[in-house]
Amino acid sequence: MPSAPPSARRDLGSVDPASSRHNWTRSAVTATDDAVFVGTAAGRVVALESASDSGPDSDDRWEARGDNPVVSMAATDDFLVVGERGGDGLVRVLDAETGDVRWTYATTDDVGTAARDSLFFRPYVVDLAVTGDRVVVAARRYERDGDERVWRSVVLGFDRDGRVAWRRRVHASPIAVAAEGDRVAVAYNRCPNPEQDGLVLLDAHTGGRVASWDPGTDGDRRVGDVAFAGDALAVASHGDKRGYLLDFEGDERWRLDLATERRVGDETVYAYPTHVCVADGTAVFVTGNTFAESTRDPDARHPDEHTAVGVSVDGGERLWTRDTGGFARSAVAAGSRVFVPSAQHFREREAERHGVHAFESAGGHVRTDSLPGIPTAVAAGGGVLAVVEEPVEYHDEGVTRGAYRLRTRPIR
Repeated sequence: MPSAPPSARRDLGSVDPASSRHNWTRSAVTATDDAVFVGTAAGRVVALESASDSGPDSDDRWEARGDNPVVSMAATDDFLVVGERGGDGLVRVLDAETGDVRWTYATTDDVGTAARDSLFFRPYVVDLAVTGDRVVVAARRYERDGDERVWRSVVLGFDRDGRVAWRRRVHASPIAVAAEGDRVAVAYNRCPNPEQDGLVLLDAHTGGRVASWDPGTDGDRRVGDVAFAGDALAVASHGDKRGYLLDFEGDERWRLDLATERRVGDETVYAYPTHVCVADGTAVFVTGNTFAESTRDPDARHPDEHTAVGVSVDGGERLWTRDTGGFARSAVAAGSRVFVPSAQHFREREAERHGVHAFESAGGHVRTDSLPGIPTAVAAGGGVLAVVEEPVEYHDEGVTRGAYRLRTRPIR
């Protein structure tokens, strides 16, 4: 299918270009039936009116300012939840119509303040979700003393007025939250304590543990992402580089090899399954960069790195496979469509790989929207695809590609 540019753009200000390696998250975007919300590296949150029948409208509904990069978002028709990285690890809940602050919460009250003035050590609101009467927030903070690495994290359940209904603190690194109905699934990536499972299913109202699961592998890598799939959970396992479907008791329904260890030349290489989403009965898994047993920068490439795979939820059959061309920060579903951004292949640095791939859940690739910069945040809702593009400057070129802007187009 030919590529086509998004139909509208909005400048987001200035930001230092990304480099050959992947930058940490510094932007976020989400969409509802009538608005697109974008959070920037400067802490601004902008709400734009949108209409899928005539294309996105670039007029601002409102703008709110903050002090730290906006790295996570969740929206309803009534309010917007914003998570920051840095400072107090602030959660802001804003009125969706006006941008007025309804309430805030400093996650440093639970995870502590930064041990060093460095991005990697700053409090980080990793992910957010809204279900029923609960706003669910996962935050973490990292510190290191010599060879000892420690993650301090919390998962919080708020009522809609900002009261903390429950909290769960652990020494592990949460990476994703999914919420649906009366259940919340939390994926933990780094678990130094072997007694901490990589996936925990909670009661959304009370925060009580319903079930848990772990790949049972060596090392502290556990889970990369989780998504609800009807009466089950689709799980991207970092521990063994497989995709899973689990029931709500934590029992396995099926598993699929995605980028497990493989001998290529003189190296044993693998790639982590980084994301999963579910659309219309299909679980779509996405894999990341190649690593090796002996080095993080191998010469060989795993044949299934940077790959999107569609899998039937009902039977676990592989429906389609597609090379995405580069590292993806996310995978999002809207109806029967799935969208996967391709930021870059950081070792080969081929700019033509930058773009957003659209897939039909059961049939595979539909189209690719090419970008000069790299897509770092993607959302789909209300018939609109919204993409945050960031500029990139490869270390061996000295050329800036793209710009810091929001791109939107109708989903077709």
